[in-house]
Amino acid sequence: MARKFVPYIVGAVVLAGVGVGGFFWWQDRQAFEKTDNAYVEADTVSVSPQIDGYVAEVLVGDNQRVQPGQVLVRLDTRELEAQLAQADANVAALGAAARNVDDRRLAEQAAIEQRTAEVARAQAEAERARADFERYERLAGSGWVSEQRLQTVRAGADQARASVAQAAAALETERRSAASLGSTKQQTLAQAQQARASAEQARINLDRAVIRSPAAGVVGARGVRAGQYVRPGTPLLSIVPLGQTYVTANFKETQVARLRIGQEVEITADAFGDQVIHGKVASFAPATGQEFALIPVENAVGNFTKVVQRLPVRIAVDRGDRLAGALRPGLSVEVKVDVKSSARGASFAESAAADTAKKPDEAKPADPAAKPGDTAEPRVVDIPDPPPGK
Repeated sequence: MARKFVPYIVGAVVLAGVGVGGFFWWQDRQAFEKTDNAYVEADTVSVSPQIDGYVAEVLVGDNQRVQPGQVLVRLDTRELEAQLAQADANVAALGAAARNVDDRRLAEQAAIEQRTAEVARAQAEAERARADFERYERLAGSGWVSEQRLQTVRAGADQARASVAQAAAALETERRSAASLGSTKQQTLAQAQQARASAEQARINLDRAVIRSPAAGVVGARGVRAGQYVRPGTPLLSIVPLGQTYVTANFKETQVARLRIGQEVEITADAFGDQVIHGKVASFAPATGQEFALIPVENAVGNFTKVVQRLPVRIAVDRGDRLAGALRPGLSVEVKVDVKSSARGASFAESAAADTAKKPDEAKPADPAAKPGDTAEPRVVDIPDPPPGK
């Protein structure tokens, strides 16, 4: 008799197990959103030189931790030092040329004063010669002076007038020469400024021969070696900030409706076994991953098959977690978002609406009949949460 009830008992136990398992599965489905399409990322910095040259020394090794400003690589500076010395010499030479122009201007000013005095003397001499000629001309009219003597005095007066013209021409020449020194000075000053800029550039290049770490982190992908010739933009190594990693989880578009910024997240990785790392939902990507693909899919041609897209969601790792600093960029992880947590941050729909919302004065034109000081009450739109399980 007992054997007749064995199948019923087994069936009842199986049904009970399935029911209990289904209940817990449903509870888990209601409280969490999961995905294993998630990866650890970090803002890795690629270090490259800004000038070309030969590598003289590499001061860091693979997987070495560095601090901001720490020297990573030194380039050969002999040619750069020669260029700086030449630029400094050009600056000194043009500075001396500018001072020489100033000295020449002072000399020209003295020459102008001398020429001015010569013009005044020539004019005085010409005035005296004119007065003598007029006196001798009256005497010659009375017969007191010979014609020969009058001609001699007339020639002296003409010579005095010519001396005035000659002195005036010499004065004008000096003035023009002094004026030309002004443009010469401006040209020399411009050349000196250009030389100082070249010297400053040479000094900057010399400083750039010492390549320093732009951030704190760990050295990775080190491809630079001593004696190697590098050009600007050549990747030398990368700095990975291990303490500043984050997780990018690619949720299906059917899952993001229940996600909110600030919700608690449990992160597990195969590298850490069953240990859990905690975090929070930080932000939503502005587009699905398909939009950023190198060759986007064109759905306007041929037959269409709907494919559920995935939206990258950024998850901030709790820095207080003891394993937060152990996350390495590139690790695949599994994330589980607690959609029942008390976080009241913006949902996916609300964050998109906030990004596209216009300012009140841009939403509609100003009402000409409105009085100064009148302001419109902002309208708050409450987007309800979707029902669980959708």
